[in-house]
Amino acid sequence: MATSSALPEAYSSLPFKEISISHVPASSPSVTKVVVLALNRPEKYNAVTGNMLEEMEAAYELFDKDDRVRAIVLTGAGKAFCAGADLQIGFGGLMKSKQDEASMNSFRDSGGRVALAIARCVKPTIVAIDGPAAGVGFTLTLPATIRVAWKDAKVGVPFSRRGLTMESCSAFYLPRLIGLSKALHITTTGATYSASDPLVSDLYSKLLPTPEKTVEYAVELAADIAENTSLVSTKLMRDMMVYCPPTPEAAHVLDSRAFISVVGSPDNVEGIKSFMEKRKPQFKGVINPGDFPFWPWWNQSTEKLSKI
Repeated sequence: MATSSALPEAYSSLPFKEISISHVPASSPSVTKVVVLALNRPEKYNAVTGNMLEEMEAAYELFDKDDRVRAIVLTGAGKAFCAGADLQIGFGGLMKSKQDEASMNSFRDSGGRVALAIARCVKPTIVAIDGPAAGVGFTLTLPATIRVAWKDAKVGVPFSRRGLTMESCSAFYLPRLIGLSKALHITTTGATYSASDPLVSDLYSKLLPTPEKTVEYAVELAADIAENTSLVSTKLMRDMMVYCPPTPEAAHVLDSRAFISVVGSPDNVEGIKSFMEKRKPQFKGVINPGDFPFWPWWNQSTEKLSKI
């Protein structure tokens, strides 16, 4: 679905069909610091379609530009977080990308575009796994800043049982989040696990007793982040860890460059002043090329990088 890039007066008014966006509180007529994006095909257990992915990508484009939004909660409507790709629709629409070698080389999976939109968004995403999460419904959560889950939620990557492979940039994120050994285990077996299983539990910074408590905690956490943290600080630190150089010496160079850039910045001054005055901070900083010419320091191109 294509949507206007103009910022809305209220996200709940946008004509999305397979996602919904609400304010916190939901009754707010205007945009709030925290917004909740829910995958919204509950009758299909929020199974993913191409349109849903397009809507998510469009939503994140808006969130990234909207200074009113400071944190995003991603969850699922109904009894599931996301059952994965809608297999009743299938992958027939992708066959046109297999016409020749050039078509296959230029193909980029839609889940990967959403994963990059989540990763690139300055505003942090907190995922609330409030029910089953499988396949792309699992891999799409990996670029988020924080993931919390209902302890009994069933999660897994059944690609090996469907004759498929990893997507949504998950080959990058999964082994970094749980380690190569566990990543190989869960992708090779293609089995389903409880979120509390040691094989996958490291993905979640907190496990909650019920689906409702999971979403409630994620919203409370997002509100705390939105009210009390600098977007400049959180985005730079997230990128410093995700796109960290390969050696301690190179990390020292990057750490030093980022640190000296924020020292004395408006957010740094406000952070110290509000702490000393025992009041909530009013952070307004943004990452712009003038103040942070070294960011991004990694190659953001998705063009073909080598012969594959």
